[in-house]
Parts: sequence; structure tokens; C-alpha cells
Amino acid sequence: MGRQQATFWLLAAALAFHTVAIAHRWDRLGHGPYVDMFEVLSSNVWSLHLAAVLVFLGLPRLRPALAATLPLLAVLTVWMWFTPMKDTLAPVTYATIWLPVHVTFGKFFLGLAVPATGVGLVLLCRRAFGVSISSLPDSDALETDIHRLLLVAVVFQSLMLIAGAAWAQHAWTRYWGWDPLESWAFVTWTATLLFLHLRPRSSARPMLAAFFSLLIFALAFYTFFGVPFISTSP
Repeated sequence: MGRQQATFWLLAAALAFHTVAIAHRWDRLGHGPYVDMFEVLSSNVWSLHLAAVLVFLGLPRLRPALAATLPLLAVLTVWMWFTPMKDTLAPVTYATIWLPVHVTFGKFFLGLAVPATGVGLVLLCRRAFGVSISSLPDSDALETDIHRLLLVAVVFQSLMLIAGAAWAQHAWTRYWGWDPLESWAFVTWTATLLFLHLRPRSSARPMLAAFFSLLIFALAFYTFFGVPFISTSP
């Protein structure tokens, strides 16, 4: 068994055990994994590793780029390990179908943005350090892959914002309030649209794609895992 196959089966086994753990906690507490920091990290560790497995199965040409993607996921995993696990009740404002819909669309968005970031890191390493992975396509082909991933990602990102607005209307009787979370989500969405707008006009598409894939990931990471837990907004 090669290294890639071994990595795949280890990921698949870990994902299976993690699925059982999340399902057990969900059944015990009566709400989805999106209330406290531990649950948010756990559910995203699960969904992003699932995205890595799907990339491995569905996009064989990008399998070597997982070497750049998995360390990003390891950061979330270690963070989850050191986050206190406690039983948290869901607030009343979470009692709506729009919240799980909003969260699901967000996971699809991140699940597409993270492999795009891994490919972007490969492009940067090629340019800055001359690192070459012979089994990967050339830079133009990788740039096309980033573009396709982010093109689909922005659809789910837009649906995430729409579902979030519906949740806000149900919970706080307003669709949009420009609180820190909404503002940073809008900034992240704008950055994705900006990349898609600039790409046809760029003469250095691989570097543009690499830069924006990392920028979008950084903004999304802060929006998903930073703002909700430091903001004092309701």
C-alpha cells in the first residue's frame, strides 16, 4: 500500500470514529454541533476532513496537494483537543431550521475553500522556493482548479449568507445588522467575488489565485472561529 492510500484509509477510519462521537453527543444533548467552541471546532474538523477524503476520491490529480492541506486541518484538530468539552444547552434563538441550513452551507463553502488553499500553497512554494511535485499538474492547470473550487464555493457562501439572514430575522427580527460576524462574513464573500472578477483581467493568474486562496481562507478562518467567540453582539 502506497503512502497516499495509507493516508486515505487513516483519514477514513478517523472520520468514521468522529462521526459516531458527534452523533452520540448530538443525541445526548438534543442539538447539533454548533453551540459552543468545542462543538464548532469538532464539527469543522469532521467536515473538512470529509472534504479532504472527497478530494482524494474525486480529484486524483490534486491528491499530492493534500500534503499542504492537512497541516491546516491539524491546527484545528489540536485546537479542539485543548478546548474544554462541556455540556451546553442551545439558546432559544437557535430553535429554527435556518441555523442548521446556514451552518451546512458554511461547511460546504469551507470544504471547497480549504483544498483551494492547499493548491495555493503549492503554487506559492513553486514560485518562492522552486519546490516542484512532479505528480501535480502545471501551475496553469492548478490555477484553473483553484478557480473552479472557489467558483462553486462562492455559491454556497452566498447561500450561507442568505440562510444566515433568514435566521437573524427569525431570532432578532432583522435580516442584517452589520454586527462583527455579519460584517466579516461580508468581507470574506467580497474577497471571493473580487478574485473571480479580477481573474479574467490578470496576466499572472497562478499567483493571483494563490494569493486570494490564502486571503479567503484567512478571512474565513477568522470569521468562523474568531469573531463569534470574541464578539459581544447577540
